[in-house]
Amino acid sequence: MRTLIVLSHPDKTSLTHAVARRIAEAVRSQDPAPEVEVADLAAEGFDPRWSEADIAAYRKQAPAPDDVAAEQARLDEVDALVLVYPVYWWSMPGLLKGWIDRVFNNGWAYDERPDGSVAKLLGRLKIHLVAIGGADEGVYQRHGYAEAMRAQIDHGMFDYCGAPVLSSSRLVPGDDAFPASALERADKIGKTIAGAAVAA
Repeated sequence: MRTLIVLSHPDKTSLTHAVARRIAEAVRSQDPAPEVEVADLAAEGFDPRWSEADIAAYRKQAPAPDDVAAEQARLDEVDALVLVYPVYWWSMPGLLKGWIDRVFNNGWAYDERPDGSVAKLLGRLKIHLVAIGGADEGVYQRHGYAEAMRAQIDHGMFDYCGAPVLSSSRLVPGDDAFPASALERADKIGKTIAGAAVAA
């Protein structure tokens, strides 16, 4: 089983990078060790901007642009996708959203049919979401941000493609020592992902 961890943060010293590393280490620590690849979108220079070529691919008038096709090929080789990202304005950063916009396109992630129906094409891809926030859990609950993020990301993006979200975690300040508590949770998340991969 293979796992791809995709993270979006330009600062390699950030908690986002530390959490991604801890998840990768925890997955690799299992026996037998599942294969893990970490994709740092900022370091790789992925262009999140939707272009005319993306529109043509969406309309099935042209193949996907080369950079998108490469990302789709990378995802075709894995069983689990882990997204690790900071919460920006109660959602994910623009770079990661642009990656999803361009890569999870019509004809690859889902298929819009002439009769108006939609075929979900990513039932094989298991999703794990790890959001890192600066506000405590009470803020997410009081203002409805938690439910809004679930509706937009878990359901709106991944259920539309048929990709099951096996875990959706928010690592936020609380009663525990933060950020140490976030790294401890990241370790548990990684071991859970690895356990699911070994059992599959």
